[in-house]
Amino acid sequence: MARATSSHPEAPAVRDGQGRWTYAELTGASRAVAAWLLGCGVAAGDRVVVRATPSRALIALLYGCLRIGAVFVPVNTAMRRYQLAHVLDDAAPELFVSDDPEQLDWASRTVATRPLDAVRAAAGQEPPAADRAEPALPERSAADLALLLYTSGSTAQPKAVACPHAAVSFAVRAVADRLGYRPDDVVFCRLPLSFDYGLYQVFLSALAGCEVVLADSGSDMRLLVDVRKAGASVVPIVPSLGGMLLTLATRDSAPTRVRLFTNTGEHLPRHTVEQLRARFPGAQVQLMFGTTECKRITIMEPDGDLARPDSVGRALAGTSVHVVGEDGVRLPPGQPGEITVRGPHLMAGYWRAPELTARTFRSDPASGERVLHTGDFGHLDAQGYLYFSGRRDQVFKRRGTRTSVLEIESAARVLTGVRDAAVLPPSGHRDAVLYIVGDTTAEEALTGLGELLDPGKVPTICRVVEALPLTANGKVSRQLLQEWESEHS
Repeated sequence: MARATSSHPEAPAVRDGQGRWTYAELTGASRAVAAWLLGCGVAAGDRVVVRATPSRALIALLYGCLRIGAVFVPVNTAMRRYQLAHVLDDAAPELFVSDDPEQLDWASRTVATRPLDAVRAAAGQEPPAADRAEPALPERSAADLALLLYTSGSTAQPKAVACPHAAVSFAVRAVADRLGYRPDDVVFCRLPLSFDYGLYQVFLSALAGCEVVLADSGSDMRLLVDVRKAGASVVPIVPSLGGMLLTLATRDSAPTRVRLFTNTGEHLPRHTVEQLRARFPGAQVQLMFGTTECKRITIMEPDGDLARPDSVGRALAGTSVHVVGEDGVRLPPGQPGEITVRGPHLMAGYWRAPELTARTFRSDPASGERVLHTGDFGHLDAQGYLYFSGRRDQVFKRRGTRTSVLEIESAARVLTGVRDAAVLPPSGHRDAVLYIVGDTTAEEALTGLGELLDPGKVPTICRVVEALPLTANGKVSRQLLQEWESEHS
């Protein structure tokens, strides 16, 4: 951000529904918020938990925390109160900031609180002069924490990935090298900033010196209009967001400036990729695969899926990706196993969870390198391109045949009349269950799957629903699907 401010201070940096800041204005606002944080008693190493919708004030708070060495801890606004209580107890923050008065009142019993409006007011104050020395702070290290990023906690209490400055900085630069954001880009961010995919759009935009637009998450029907009105050239999406854009594009074919769609967080179906290119002429699609524990694992070249369908790309520069068997031995190309990762982008581990950290971030006995065991399954081809199969609990054997929820879902989406699909793996005495959205019947869907998949891979249960349940990050909520299924048992 400092380099962008130095080279083009009047260039647009961040925009929300209330206005826009240039890089000079964002820098000034973040300095003013840093001074405000110090006045609130926040010091280097302290955690600041933030629960608020994306806004310029939130970005000023992010950079304000980083300036003074505090740890920024964003949580999703959809997080349930019992989960937030766990986060506040686990993170032990010096300060909790929110735009929800009820949450502030409730949290004030256990932690110091401030409304986001106080941050907004601080950001609007006369900032320190550019050449004025900032307050003296303890000496900091690249190994110090910059972020705590909590998982959604869909199946258990949220756990936090501890993200040091060095790992975050390396990841941002490595991802930027592949994505190629430009100074004249406008990045349309419709993702929550508690989701690392959304948060890193802020960092990637600053590195490129371009503008990030913090889009209103409550305006589904205006999504395409908002993309066009923003002059967006880069749109990061998850499958639900991509599907929404395509639905709107069938009724509104006016051109946009979009040159690039990126995807990570959840597999983007092949037909969605194809329709995005068809509905948005000139736009490319760049598929990625990652996990919060190292930010990004692989990135495909723009439209690289045309040559390698279903691949999620190659490892970042300076990192390596291997597939190993249950014994930890690397497997040859084409053979499926667990995906492991090495490199400077590996995060420090899980906050206050040494046993989980030791199980996930292991040491290579031969080289001593840290190795992230992702719990994700897939295979590499001979050229090092990765193909993702699913999480450990989403890959299973049925009637002696190995398959995955991803394989069944991909086949189901090809069927006539099916707009979306999700699969629950077998559990106990229950068979795998296929949920579909579309204009077809369960019987027709299962019959169609029988023509596409081996018999052992076709579920015996199919349910047609109006819409699939989503998490706050826009992914399919398998926990809610499980709850739905429990109602049928």
